[in-house]
Amino acid sequence: MNDFVYSYPTKVYFGKGAAEKALKTELAAAGKTILLAYGGGSIKHNGIYDEIVSLLKEMGKTVVDFSGIMPNPTYAKVQEGAALARAKQVDYILAVGGGSVIDCCKIVAAQAKTTKDLWELEFTNRQLPSDAIGLGAVVTASGTGAEMNGGAVITHEEKKMKTGMLAFAPRFAVLDPAYTLSVPQMQVLSGAFDTLSHAMETYFGSSDADNVSDDVALAVMRNTVVNMRRLLADINDIQARGNLMWDSAMAENGILKVGRLTDFQAHQIEHQLGAYTDCNHGQGLAVIHPAYYRHILKDAQAKFTRFGKEVFGVDTAEKGLNALTDFIKECGLPTKLTELTSKVEITPELLHQVADTCNVIKSNPRELSREEIYEILYECM
Repeated sequence: MNDFVYSYPTKVYFGKGAAEKALKTELAAAGKTILLAYGGGSIKHNGIYDEIVSLLKEMGKTVVDFSGIMPNPTYAKVQEGAALARAKQVDYILAVGGGSVIDCCKIVAAQAKTTKDLWELEFTNRQLPSDAIGLGAVVTASGTGAEMNGGAVITHEEKKMKTGMLAFAPRFAVLDPAYTLSVPQMQVLSGAFDTLSHAMETYFGSSDADNVSDDVALAVMRNTVVNMRRLLADINDIQARGNLMWDSAMAENGILKVGRLTDFQAHQIEHQLGAYTDCNHGQGLAVIHPAYYRHILKDAQAKFTRFGKEVFGVDTAEKGLNALTDFIKECGLPTKLTELTSKVEITPELLHQVADTCNVIKSNPRELSREEIYEILYECM
């Protein structure tokens, strides 16, 4: 393993009643005005909104709603939230939702504290924000692990870019499996596949054998598969949902990445595909991963063999890849780009645009050319 410095900044409250415990502990000394951020309004139908607002008002807080955060949050939405936070002199932000809501709020929290444009700051000036409004996360749909890191995936529609931005991790996170029970099955499985993708891409990025990170990553992958299958049998299995919530956090809180390189090429391809199509993230990954792995199978034969054995119980690299492909079908996830919900028609011309603009990772088993990225995408048609 390489040298590393590891920090674990987010305090996690896990289990039944975690929201009440977290809010009363973490927000007691916070300022009065809380920006309550959420998505399309499902939390108003399942009772979570009323529960959270009741707790905040009981504590004497003033609640400012910031709603309508979309599944692939846009930079325009970030600016809307930052303007609202400044206008209402918000003291703390509470993001209630899945990864999109939490990601959006990370950048809102930082943008609200500066007049500098954060996109310009990060991608032109190569600087990161130095301050942010305090942020807490209440997870209602797991998979991205956004609640335990400082990264955020944001879509800049004008620039046709969907990419990661860096800010600050939430100070605390609420993980109550019961909060996910109203999430539809396909959304739960799509999110869980994102978790599996995070662990796979961390695992396949390094050729270093017999290291702690690999062992933990394989355990997270295996547990994710087991519990996705439990949900296929019973979508209301609360223990399986709880396991998947913690798998999600473990896959992206940095613990799997210490002392190693990572391979997030499939994520980079899907991000740019999402910038052009607005497709569901987890479903896009499910389509791309098998095709990408067929291209790099021989470049990481030993790691694919171990992956197949420890995650799916098969004895060769090829069987491991086939088992992953079959598992995606078993879950009912899309296997072709044409099966994705897209705001535009997916054509070879569009795929060329995606391939020509997506970020190319240099730390994977083998660096891809843009032509090969196009080939991978075309194979997914």
